[in-house]
Amino acid sequence: MRFNLSSTALSSRLLTLSRVINSKNSLPILDCFLFEVHGGQLTITASDSENVMRGTLNLESCEGEGDFVVNHHTILDAVKELPEQPLILDANLDEMNIYVTYQNGSYSFPILGADEYPKAQPVSDNATTITLQADKLSDSLTRSLFATAQDELRPVMNGVYFDLKEDGLVVVASDGHKLVRNKIFSIKSDIPASFVLPKKPASLLKNVLSKDGGDVVIHFDERSAEVSFAEGNLACRLIEGKYPNYNSVIPQDNPHQLTIDRKSLIGALRRVLPFASDSSQLIRFHVSAGLLELNAEDIDFATSAKENVTCEYGGNPMSIGFKGSSMLDILNNLECDDVIIQLADPSRAGVIVPGIQPENEDILMLIMPMLLND
Repeated sequence: MRFNLSSTALSSRLLTLSRVINSKNSLPILDCFLFEVHGGQLTITASDSENVMRGTLNLESCEGEGDFVVNHHTILDAVKELPEQPLILDANLDEMNIYVTYQNGSYSFPILGADEYPKAQPVSDNATTITLQADKLSDSLTRSLFATAQDELRPVMNGVYFDLKEDGLVVVASDGHKLVRNKIFSIKSDIPASFVLPKKPASLLKNVLSKDGGDVVIHFDERSAEVSFAEGNLACRLIEGKYPNYNSVIPQDNPHQLTIDRKSLIGALRRVLPFASDSSQLIRFHVSAGLLELNAEDIDFATSAKENVTCEYGGNPMSIGFKGSSMLDILNNLECDDVIIQLADPSRAGVIVPGIQPENEDILMLIMPMLLND
């Protein structure tokens, strides 16, 4: 069996798929890629037993068909340093060897049979289907992943929650201290459905989805999901369990609104945060008419910092404490010029929204306050 393809196309696809493979696997065959050559196409599969990701490449020419397995380190090391050029791969399924020929040389290494490679379990026939644009899914995952938890006692908090309702699709992540809620109004369903996508497949999807458009189709049931996109598909096991009522923690009326330039606030936070306590990272936000004052202090090392940032604010003067690193995470995962910080009092959560919402979307981020020792 012999086939030709571009070295860069192969290297790029292998690099993407290699993120699925764990550094330590229970089954030795999971250290390998599955190559399937059929109908003038090469399909490459990587798996860690819970997540199975496939990518498809069109072949320039092909003689014969078949399947084989190759160690992922070996094939990656063979092609990643090659400049763009045509490759000839000649797989001998009788001798279980493959020969890779490029412009100035060749490689030869062993392959394995494909029979033992684990197959992804298909989702059930009564699965729910969601179709959405690749860029919207990618943006929602990018905005949400930083807010997921690492909680062994509540595993549902460790993933990204998809809540399909009559008024839209809501994508949520929270670790109990911060929360992200993305609403996409263009995707609706008369029959409510939901699932919790684990962090690893969510990260894989975020990195592989194209910003150039195209649709993503998600089929899911109670236990597993299959996500189909332009360059392949991903099958994964879902986190089972009931996600907490995220709407109950979002304040319905924070009357004091602070509008501020996002990049100016990020810059000020980066300058004062090194002077805050390492353990708490507490930053005091003092807002008054037209001015936000940031204060950081570390009593143990006798360090402190203060910086003023101009803003739009017409409410009563107020001081409220936030964890500086969490606030930076929130601001860095928004793409707008101005942000609106909605406050009520020093004991209630602050709500952060973009100055201008994207079309057909509603983005909201929430951060819990920290106690100020006045």
